[in-house]
Amino acid sequence: MQLLNGARSFLRFYSLKVAPKVKAMTTLEGVPPHPQDLGFTKLPNGLVIASLENYAPSSRVGLFIKAGSRYKDSNNLGTSHLLHFASSLTTKGASSFKITHGIEAGGGKLTSTRENMAYTVECLQDDINILMEFLLNVTTALEFRCWEVAALLSQIRIDKAVAFQNPQAHIINLHPAAYRHALANSLYCPDYRIGKVTTDELHYYVQNHFTSEGMALMGVGVSHLVLKQVAEQLLNMRGGLSLPGAKDRYHGEWRQSAFAAESATSGRAEANALNVLQHVLGAGPHVKRGSNATSPLNQVAAKGIHQPFDISPFNASYLDSALGFTLSQAAAARDVIKAAYNQVKAIAQGNLSSTDVQAAKNKLKPRYLKSLESSEGFLDEVSSQALVTGQIDSVADTYVINAAKKIVSGQKSMAASGNLGHTPSVDKL
Repeated sequence: MQLLNGARSFLRFYSLKVAPKVKAMTTLEGVPPHPQDLGFTKLPNGLVIASLENYAPSSRVGLFIKAGSRYKDSNNLGTSHLLHFASSLTTKGASSFKITHGIEAGGGKLTSTRENMAYTVECLQDDINILMEFLLNVTTALEFRCWEVAALLSQIRIDKAVAFQNPQAHIINLHPAAYRHALANSLYCPDYRIGKVTTDELHYYVQNHFTSEGMALMGVGVSHLVLKQVAEQLLNMRGGLSLPGAKDRYHGEWRQSAFAAESATSGRAEANALNVLQHVLGAGPHVKRGSNATSPLNQVAAKGIHQPFDISPFNASYLDSALGFTLSQAAAARDVIKAAYNQVKAIAQGNLSSTDVQAAKNKLKPRYLKSLESSEGFLDEVSSQALVTGQIDSVADTYVINAAKKIVSGQKSMAASGNLGHTPSVDKL
């Protein structure tokens, strides 16, 4: 009996009914649709709108405003730095408490540069309308109550102290060394202006720079139609032209270690050649915590030098000018700087092979494309209109050589900090 019962467990039962034919599925349920193309609209009031709906679970929206430190003058220095912390102050539509906790719940960030100020929020797609309300409140309806502004002074002092603890922050000193007006303005409030920036100055700065003509609303993971409707309804309250920022040109007087010469402005073909040249010289290690031993610039500087050092080319492009070929080093500063400068000089004389240029392009393209993988990087690239993926391959060898010639023949600037006993002056190069 036990044997029969055990055998039954191995029996297979068959049906005479024909199995139904399985139909091929034309579409898979739950698969998101294909991402849309980049949408671009310019409203009659001058506001630029760009968005990419990629159907991601999170959305990122940024409002970019031409109100960076370059738009200040001697009468309102420190205003943009103070505005950097004023995004959580009370507005006409929401209290400081509501804005702070609302943005913390969804995710928000404010960054400011010399060219623009960027207010960005990131959240789940379902919460985008809530975060957009906060975004518009802090950019169009700030009240600047005097007691709230006074409470920001300690944050400004801490921000400056933390920033300049990093030796690389002294590269900022290159700007007053190289420029005289707009681009010479510091990102940070001068010490003598802390506590002196009035609410009237803040109101004046916002009224004249936070205008639709100088704004760009960008979104990733949000419908272009939704973004356009929000802009038409809520960002149409302050139209007109912004106060024009002063144009600046490179002067290059020597200041007394970062070394710079004028390069190419952003959005121009020369800027792409400078980026290729940067990767010909070696734009930092490609391995985490690597020693950058494969960098040609590092190899040249390391000959005969037995002390620790660090060297890296740098390119900062602005609308009307740029700084390039910045070095940072430690001990044997004189030998490192001279060796690096001679390497650029050799390229300017035509000592550059097509193989090196192609290798630099192959390094530049993945680094650029990698910056677009995150919604934050993509938003920054769209806002600066620097989508140049198809232009890297078009950079010829002669363009790279001409970029090196511009560095060698142009005026130079230098900013240094720390032990300057072995740092040469620019005229000694």
